[in-house]
Amino acid sequence: MKNINLLVLVLMMVSSLNGNAQKTNKIKMKKVLFVVTSHSELGNTGEKTGFWTEEFAAPYYELLDKGVQIDIATPKGGQPPIDPKSEDPSFATVDTKRFDNDTELLAKLKNTKKLADVSASDYDAVFYPGGHGPLWDLATDKDSAALIASFYSEQKPVAFVCHSPAVLKNVKVNGEYLVQGKKLTGFSNTEEAAVGLTNVVPFLLEDALKENGATYSKGADWGPYAVEDGLLITGQNPASSKLVAEKLLHQLNNKN
Repeated sequence: MKNINLLVLVLMMVSSLNGNAQKTNKIKMKKVLFVVTSHSELGNTGEKTGFWTEEFAAPYYELLDKGVQIDIATPKGGQPPIDPKSEDPSFATVDTKRFDNDTELLAKLKNTKKLADVSASDYDAVFYPGGHGPLWDLATDKDSAALIASFYSEQKPVAFVCHSPAVLKNVKVNGEYLVQGKKLTGFSNTEEAAVGLTNVVPFLLEDALKENGATYSKGADWGPYAVEDGLLITGQNPASSKLVAEKLLHQLNNKN
């Protein structure tokens, strides 16, 4: 009898392990596209911009460490510019330090796919990291707008953080702005004023989204705040990047 009970216990443990393995494999099969800016000039200031390291690194590792496969695309292809301010030691985190020493990822960034050559059908979701760069290129990029519309129409999550919700500015689905009637967030007017770039950026993200019918909300300046409205996931600022990734991962993990 003891041997039978032991055998039953072993079989139950094996079954449980197999179940967990299947769940893990389910996540591992997921594939996410990161779309990053190719723009490096901060308006007419003579300063440089690009993508914000932490807003790329935190979501990247949050997804990668859960088995998600990640490709990277940019409007021009190749190496995307990094906002030099985001490399300041005062902004360093565990994720940015890992990024700085990740030779595999740094090599991957040098060879990003060209945005025009990627298709939503090849991925389960799309994520846009921020930085001021997207305000100049991705916000008006027709390939980007079409790609986001395709993801959304195919019932796949679309996620953005900080300045990257600005790329939704011209995105339409079925003839209407995607953000119309949607709850979302993004880099606030007060945060833009705090960094002294209100009169430098081509438009204010908060205002542009409201003009297109979005229900914009925000948390405390510089604090973590993210909004999820169906497939649309947005985060307010750098502190919100991991929160956005967690919400995206949850959707991926619960999607058939």
